[in-house]
Amino acid sequence: MQDNKSKPWWLGIAVILLGGVCLYSASNLSSTAQYAALGPGFFVNMSGLGLVILGVLLTIQIARGEQFEAQDTENASGKTPMDKRAFFTALLGCLIPALTIKFLGLPLTAMLGFALIARAFGSRKLLLDLLAGFLVGALSWGLFSYLGLQLGEFSPLIGV
Repeated sequence: MQDNKSKPWWLGIAVILLGGVCLYSASNLSSTAQYAALGPGFFVNMSGLGLVILGVLLTIQIARGEQFEAQDTENASGKTPMDKRAFFTALLGCLIPALTIKFLGLPLTAMLGFALIARAFGSRKLLLDLLAGFLVGALSWGLFSYLGLQLGEFSPLIGV
């Protein structure tokens, strides 16, 4: 059993606070929409509520003395150190949309993000990953356009 000083209370509190931030942010978003039953605020509210509930459950587990240690999985050992290169490649893949979508457009941004995430997970087929990312991004852009939702230009670089 852990003593109170060695228990990771900060973890449960951080999850609860993250849920609170989501709920606060959702207060400015509509939970209903004109054309659909659910608005953007609904999903943010549900995510925030879920995080708060999970944070409370996590805090209860911490209070009961639950041990949080790395666990072995099917093909990985809990004692294996983190692959920092893969982690930072995946992180860059997640940041790409925020950095490039305005001037590259959705298809090219999706192409880059998908290829970086695939590389982080061990793929070595760069051209296939780029093509898959572009197709997913282009199909998503086309579907949203068909539904009447604007995601900006297809490719602002070439004015399309």
